[in-house]
Amino acid sequence: MGSIVGKAMDDNLAKMQEFQLNTMKMQLERQLQMQNQMRERMMAMQISRARETLNYFGAFYALVAVGGLGATLKRKTPTPILPLVPLTFILAYQYDMAYGTMIQRMREGSEHIISDEYDLLNLPAGLPTFETIEAARLKQKGE
Repeated sequence: MGSIVGKAMDDNLAKMQEFQLNTMKMQLERQLQMQNQMRERMMAMQISRARETLNYFGAFYALVAVGGLGATLKRKTPTPILPLVPLTFILAYQYDMAYGTMIQRMREGSEHIISDEYDLLNLPAGLPTFETIEAARLKQKGE
């Protein structure tokens, strides 16, 4: 009789462990999906911000260009349009960030660093462990 009860308990334990494992897998998959969606939303916000910045900077650039050209024609000297030189580089950078291939180049650079220069990504004191986190928590509490 004891072996029947023991076998039933072992079967229930195995079923419970399998259920817990499946639950943990599902929770991990959901966490990964949530983190990926948050990353995508943050990237979309950054791209949108770059496009909005480009709109404002483009308007400023056009204003400087028109004013500089008008002053150049009036004074007969190219000095008023000289600010357009550095502003052109900034405008090109903003355009590349908003609509160009900068994101793809940054992604490729990141993949290169991860695959070929991974040692640059190491944390100074290594990964935090439970013990270090617990010690810091207890120190903060003053225990």
